[in-house]
Amino acid sequence: MGYSRKKLNLAGQRYGRLTVLRPAENIGSRTAWLCRCDCGNEVVVRTNQLRSGHTTSCGCKGTGATPGVGLPGLTFVDGTCVEMLRAKTVRRNNTSGVPGVDWLTAKGRWRASICFKGKRYYLGSYTAFADAVEARKEAEAALHDKFLAEFAGSGLQRAANG
Repeated sequence: MGYSRKKLNLAGQRYGRLTVLRPAENIGSRTAWLCRCDCGNEVVVRTNQLRSGHTTSCGCKGTGATPGVGLPGLTFVDGTCVEMLRAKTVRRNNTSGVPGVDWLTAKGRWRASICFKGKRYYLGSYTAFADAVEARKEAEAALHDKFLAEFAGSGLQRAANG
């Protein structure tokens, strides 16, 4: 005797500065929602992050950002920060030295992943560190670098800088 779980519909609900617009593509196995922040940015957020109160804005909260602009000095397009992609910085908690590459102790393998427009893409797990790095670099070229090239050629960059 099984039971069926009723699917939540969060459309129209508010969580902090976020208004849920509609369901988005799942993030892994987790249900996600497209939300619009009071500042005008749209962001995809998992259900548990909304309901727990962990995510209450697109990231503009408490920055003094102008509505419709986002964080001061940063340009967001489809929830992606252009300046952060350009910088290709390595996070402080990164242990491999390469963004998106980490060691899976339980499996004894290197995992490669990349985040883009609010979604995480798993690129595979590898026995060789170099193979994981190569998978990550290929994904950066296909997603991040292509996006940055399109952004540079669009009127959005001129509007953001002027």
